[in-house]
Amino acid sequence: MVAPCKDEGDWDEATAPRHVFANTWYVGSCGISAILITSPAGHILIDGATEAAAGGVARSIEASGHRMRDVRVILNTHEHFDHAGGIARLQQLSGAQVLSRAAALPVLRSGRSERNDPQHLELKPFPAVPGARAIADDAHVQVGPLSVQVHATPGHAPGSTSFSWRSCAGTDCRQVVYADSVSALADGEYLYRDHPDYGTAFKAGMQALAGIEPCDILLTPHPSVSDLWPRLRGEQPMGSAGACRALATTGLQNLQKRLDREAKEAPP
Repeated sequence: MVAPCKDEGDWDEATAPRHVFANTWYVGSCGISAILITSPAGHILIDGATEAAAGGVARSIEASGHRMRDVRVILNTHEHFDHAGGIARLQQLSGAQVLSRAAALPVLRSGRSERNDPQHLELKPFPAVPGARAIADDAHVQVGPLSVQVHATPGHAPGSTSFSWRSCAGTDCRQVVYADSVSALADGEYLYRDHPDYGTAFKAGMQALAGIEPCDILLTPHPSVSDLWPRLRGEQPMGSAGACRALATTGLQNLQKRLDREAKEAPP
């Protein structure tokens, strides 16, 4: 039995790897996800958690029975310090290529947020990944037999990206979806009502998320958002019908609540 986290919300606390399904592993910290997809030809890692958690992610990969040096590609859900902060260190340890959608690339390469991000003023810098390369918004990222589908789901951040792939345990095959965050947060200066194009992109991103089918196993960058820990403990079903659609609906509700709040607080 795996020892529980002291605090399941702690972004930096290291924890043991958890087997999600077939060749899919959770190798993140207690409060921030990192997902490993494995194959004999090499592995794909999605997200690096925080800078402080990077060492724990690397140890978790090794503890799962896989080798850091076999990680060929590192992907990223979005360009914030809590999910991209550990990528530079993990790239150094593995020699992997770091790939992201073009919308996230400037921030990944510099390690510093830009004003087009609603949370810009509240986002800490993180170690830059200057060699990160762009991939298309609808790319298939392949390593050996692995094929991960990229889905552009902007909203929480300009570069927000979700991923889906097929994992098989024998003849039991399921589509795993690692869906990016859907909260509509902002710093003290940014107003969504002043950026209608961003709101339009947010809605399109949620529409794209809702359209990912099947959505057999849902994972999220913050495990608590998708109740991952109870599911891994067997307290809840690992999969539920309509999980991606439900998360997308929550995202649209989050955006509307933000707009309603801004309207209420607007000067007369």
